[in-house]
Amino acid sequence: MEVISMIVKDEFGVMQRIMGEFTRKRINVETIVVGKCEVPGKARVVLSVISKEMADIAVERLGRLHDVEDVEIVDEPRQSAYALISTSKGWVGLIGSRDEVAEIIEKTEPEHYIKTVNAL
Repeated sequence: MEVISMIVKDEFGVMQRIMGEFTRKRINVETIVVGKCEVPGKARVVLSVISKEMADIAVERLGRLHDVEDVEIVDEPRQSAYALISTSKGWVGLIGSRDEVAEIIEKTEPEHYIKTVNAL
């Protein structure tokens, strides 16, 4: 799994244009995290794809979009994982390294969960 982080314009239609690049190159996005960031008027988009080859293609294409101010592949030490898992008492949030979160999900075998990867 490769993680791509972008600083983009925080305005209408940007996500559609970003995802259009993935559609054109037939690259599936595994996870997406989007939100306001440390740069005023900008948002950070963090997404993951399955392979380094796909990440390289995506970064090259995304770098051409006028909406994207910065784009990079994030090395593993700068990545973190998040998950929400269903328990008998409700939903529980997890945060940690990719391996830590995967291990907890595997050990608890929740009926329902959602997991994503993030990075700065």
